[in-house]
Amino acid sequence: MACLALTGSAALTALVGCGGSSSDPPNTLILYNGQHEQTANALISGFEQKTGINVQVRSDDEDVLANQIVQEGANSPADLVYTENSPALAFLESKGLLAPVDPSTLAEVPSQYDSPQDDWVGVSARVSVIVYNTNMLQPSELPTSITQLADPKWKGLLGIAPSETDFQPIVTSVDASEGPAATVSWLEALKANAGSHSYPDNETLVAQINSGAVAIGVMNNYYWYRQRAEDGGSEMHSAIAFFAPHDPGYVVDVSGAAVLKSSHHQADAERFLAFLVSPQGQEIIANTDSYEYPLDTSIPAAGGQVPFASLQPDPITIAQLGDGATAVALLQQAQLI
Repeated sequence: MACLALTGSAALTALVGCGGSSSDPPNTLILYNGQHEQTANALISGFEQKTGINVQVRSDDEDVLANQIVQEGANSPADLVYTENSPALAFLESKGLLAPVDPSTLAEVPSQYDSPQDDWVGVSARVSVIVYNTNMLQPSELPTSITQLADPKWKGLLGIAPSETDFQPIVTSVDASEGPAATVSWLEALKANAGSHSYPDNETLVAQINSGAVAIGVMNNYYWYRQRAEDGGSEMHSAIAFFAPHDPGYVVDVSGAAVLKSSHHQADAERFLAFLVSPQGQEIIANTDSYEYPLDTSIPAAGGQVPFASLQPDPITIAQLGDGATAVALLQQAQLI
């Protein structure tokens, strides 16, 4: 197995083979990062300045990193893993690879956003929204339920990014509401309606909606806010809207972090988790271009977003979202991935 390329604020001075060991440099942590890099980098910078502990980063898609950690097992060089969504953490938890989180760290976050087994801590949240082109659709024309996007009237107007791990919690939610057969039929209809407008990621999808290549799509809130920040208000030809309260397309999912059992720097790694959910860490999330919701609800999200406490999402739980395996199987059955 090849060693992983690592980048960060300081180069590692010692790694033994491809696995971590007690000879790793003191005051250095290795983070496998599946979160957006701008979010992770802002938090890492704050942590390093506060503690003097260096953090080396290996960034990739969260599902790639989760599978890498399983392959590496007890020899993983990683101390920590940070993901966009909870299913990747639930998958690692099911393999027994995560260390319990200190109760004082878990106490900083409402319990419904932490691991049901206390093996990872929720850091931030995002909510799935409709993004639509304002030159092509009026608010009165928008669907009130995600299941309505299966209607043939959306053929040629809908864009999707089905391989995004952000899409899996929505699929899981629809499955919990409608059942697997109906969910596959819905996914097949989305595929037909999207046609050639199936994109590799949500960054592409939101840009295509804004440009008018497609009229509508579903993604997490922060993609639209980042597009607005990049393009400026005068260049925005899109807006966001919510499905009806408690619709299966209206999903809050959680980004979280965990310490690996195999880490040789458990105490310092735990300090990193504690920093993420501390007031300072949560303020960093609120005041960068992350555009995610801090889980400290006393801190408003950036960009003038709808307050987190006023959202009315589907009541699906972290435990019900699970490890994403059911969603992946349904997406494969519909030949979307």
